[in-house]
Amino acid sequence: MEHSFTCPSCGEVISMILDPSLDSTTYVEDCEVCCNPLEVSYKIEDDCLAHFEARTLD
Repeated sequence: MEHSFTCPSCGEVISMILDPSLDSTTYVEDCEVCCNPLEVSYKIEDDCLAHFEARTLD
């Protein structure tokens, strides 16, 4: 499942592939534009994205 969002670090719109087989997860991934680490968390309900958050790591 592809999801687009604005990077909280650089402000660029980026997209990530989310694994819909995971009900919910949190992990760290680098922004593809600025390379700063982001903590990504999301929740899938009924095969739909119910919650998504990407935040910078301080």
